[in-house]
Amino acid sequence: MTGARQWIDGARPRTLPLTISPVVVGTGIALVQGAFHPVRALLALVVGLSIQVGVNYANDYSDGVRGTDAHRIGPQRLVGSGAVAPRTVKRAALAAFGVAGAAGLALTLLSQQWWLLGVGAAAIAAAWFYTGGEHPYGYIGLGEVFVFVFFGLVATVGTSFTQTGRIDAPALVAGSAQGLGACAVLMANNLRDIPTDVLSGKHTLAVRLGDGRARAVFLAFCALTVAGVPALAALTTWWGLLGLALVPWMIAASATVTRGARGPDLIPVLKRVGQAQLVGALGYLLGCVLSPG
Repeated sequence: MTGARQWIDGARPRTLPLTISPVVVGTGIALVQGAFHPVRALLALVVGLSIQVGVNYANDYSDGVRGTDAHRIGPQRLVGSGAVAPRTVKRAALAAFGVAGAAGLALTLLSQQWWLLGVGAAAIAAAWFYTGGEHPYGYIGLGEVFVFVFFGLVATVGTSFTQTGRIDAPALVAGSAQGLGACAVLMANNLRDIPTDVLSGKHTLAVRLGDGRARAVFLAFCALTVAGVPALAALTTWWGLLGLALVPWMIAASATVTRGARGPDLIPVLKRVGQAQLVGALGYLLGCVLSPG
C-alpha cells in the first residue's frame, strides 16, 4: 500500500492546479471570443497533465540517479528513497510523454496546425532535459525560463489558439501571468531546497540569488501574477475580474515567505500558490460565462 501511495504521489504533482489553470484561462478566452471547442480544450488538458506527470517522473529519475535527492527536504521520491528501480520510473516518464504526444497529435489533426507538433516535441524535450542529460538546465538556474515558457505561454496560448485560430494580446497576457505563477511555485520549491542544492551542486536561480533576493523575486512573481488579472479583463471582459478571487491565497503564500519560513515550513507555499492559480482561473472562466458578450 505504501508503494502504491508513493507511485500516486510521484505521478500527481502537488502543484497540479498549475497545469489545469492555463487550460481553463485559455478556454475562457476562446469562450468570450465565441470560439469555444470542448473537445480541443479537453485534449489540451490531457496534453498538459501528461507532460506534468512525465516531468515529475523524469525529475524523480534524473535527480535520483544523480544523488541529488540524498538529503531531500520535501516528500520522498521513488528513486531517491530506493522504493522503485530507476529504469521503472524512467519508463513511467516516457509512457506519460507518449500519452501527451498522442493527445497532441489528435489536437493537431483537429486544428490542422501542423507546426504544433514541433512545439509539442520541444515541450517534451524541455521536460526531460530540465534535470536529465549530461548538462541539465535546471541545474544552472534556467528552470524558471522553462516553466514560464511551457507552463505559461505555450500552455495558455496553445489552448486558446487551437480553439480561436489566432495568437492575440489576451492570450499572451494570460500566458505571461500563468507563467509567472508557475515561476513562483518553482522559486518557493528551490528556496526550500537551497541548503541541499548547494551540497549537491545544483545551482538553481534561488541558489544563485541567495535566500534574501530569492524571497524578493518570489514576491514579485506573485504580485505580477495578480496584476495579470485586471490586465486580461481589460482586454476581454470586465467580468474577468472575478479572477481576483486568487488574492487571499497569494497573500497567505507571500506572508509565509515574508516571515522567513524555511525548510519544510515552505512546503505549504507551493500548495497555496497552486490553489491561487486555479481559483483565479476558475473565477476568470466564470466571468467569461457571465459576460453578456
